[in-house]
Amino acid sequence: MLTKDHAICIRATDYSETSQIVVLFTRENGKISAIAKGSKRPKSSFDGPIELFSCGQIIFAASHDSKLATLTEFEQKSHCSGLANNLFSLNCASFATELVNSLTTEYDPHPELFDQFLQFLQNTENSSSNRDCLALLILFQFSLLKEVGVQPILNICVNCKTRHQTFHRMPNGEDARCEIYFSSSANGLICRDCEPAFTDKLKLSAASANCLTDFKKIADANDKTLKEIEKVLIYHFTETLGRPPKMAKHILGRDDVG
Repeated sequence: MLTKDHAICIRATDYSETSQIVVLFTRENGKISAIAKGSKRPKSSFDGPIELFSCGQIIFAASHDSKLATLTEFEQKSHCSGLANNLFSLNCASFATELVNSLTTEYDPHPELFDQFLQFLQNTENSSSNRDCLALLILFQFSLLKEVGVQPILNICVNCKTRHQTFHRMPNGEDARCEIYFSSSANGLICRDCEPAFTDKLKLSAASANCLTDFKKIADANDKTLKEIEKVLIYHFTETLGRPPKMAKHILGRDDVG
């Protein structure tokens, strides 16, 4: 049975001189792994070799006796080729793609996540600065965590359920002393009184804590705050996956990921 869907290529490897094995994140059918026979031939039904980040309409046949579906058509409408013009934009897109691949399962549809992922790729391609790219990546990562059902709790202390105080700036412009931590094992924020019970935790600055309790502030956050939030996210993804994401070192650097 042939199925039509919209898809984004999140992985592509050569299978032979003329064919590819691809992993596609589709809107209505979730993630699928498929063989694209003849996709590298000059004349095929795939509009040329299938590239990472390419998106468009596909037709495929699922297989019940094989892990690989058979991709019969891929009308590639967009390749997000502009990502190659900026290395950091490309790294952010590659990191998001790795996370989507790692945190989703075959044939488990997430149509809202598909729309958010496509919008993220397009916005990142058109982004004018590395700071903006990082802000877009952070917001997408929180959307991903929510869609796959592992969103951390950020509005209260996970342990004692008390709400966090509102932080203000000191008269000299510095952030007030922050007593909020993030713990992956707790799956959220913990307060000063509860943090001794958790060995795995990262202390947050006031600015980062404010952004985590109000995502609207992320768009205006400075580079230092965004990098601190991304460090928290990479730590959380590492604990969730049981390993560091491969692309993480290209977002913050090896030392910050470790």
